[in-house]
Amino acid sequence: MSTSYALHKIDNPYAFGFDPDDYSRFKFGDETAARAFGQALAEGFIREHGAALAAQGQAQLVVVPSPYSFIPAAGFALKNHFVFRLNRWLAGRGLPVAQETKIHRTITYKEDYGSLSAEERIALIGQDRFHIDREFLEGKTILFLDDIRITGGHERVILKMVADYGIKSPFYLLYFAALVNPDIPPTIENHLNYHWVKSIFDIDTLIRTGSFMLNTRAVKYILSYDFDAFRIFAEGQSDTFLEYLYDMALGNGYHTMEAYARNLEFIHATVQNNIRYGD
Repeated sequence: MSTSYALHKIDNPYAFGFDPDDYSRFKFGDETAARAFGQALAEGFIREHGAALAAQGQAQLVVVPSPYSFIPAAGFALKNHFVFRLNRWLAGRGLPVAQETKIHRTITYKEDYGSLSAEERIALIGQDRFHIDREFLEGKTILFLDDIRITGGHERVILKMVADYGIKSPFYLLYFAALVNPDIPPTIENHLNYHWVKSIFDIDTLIRTGSFMLNTRAVKYILSYDFDAFRIFAEGQSDTFLEYLYDMALGNGYHTMEAYARNLEFIHATVQNNIRYGD
């Protein structure tokens, strides 16, 4: 049994029910926005489905964020704050707090998913394979969590994974927002993603707020940026940040992608220099 819930339903390309600038900052790693969105999603979900959850008594909930390989997606930060708020509600009623697990994905790609048409999204994600621990989920209620539903491509892959693994547990498909007007093209997602972030120096602004969490989108954006601007950006970052960025990029296999080679080599040279001189 599956149930779908979206806090915001997008049926107007000019009015979203949330601040598109906040959404853009969230997608590029602003944890302040992630906190607000995650809490709002939890509160909306509790209003809509809290009675059903309470009726399950001691049934265990498991929260599953959107699939990722090594670097978390933006939705991972939203998930954290969703769980924090949900657990307060659960604990306050003597119910078991939520557990978590991960969907592993096998492919990482350089394309910007938000800029693709519905057909291009299907072709791209159709190459991917998702894996999850079926035994861990057995007998529990699953909350699959994502930030936005545009064409339903990721959702279809999740549903296929559930069927392929023979998962019989009841589950919810939760979204901060969902596109419900078919006349609005899928590229509205790209409009939202870049509503506030216009250049790599906006990422620098986010980093300097002290409320920044590196995610897949931010890493790909930085590594694929024009080298001259990237170099100015990189030279303004701490050695600690550059080393972290480099290690995260390696974890996702980005060192094997030509599109990221020049910027990543610059970071590598910096990291190697730090190692050589013991910084």
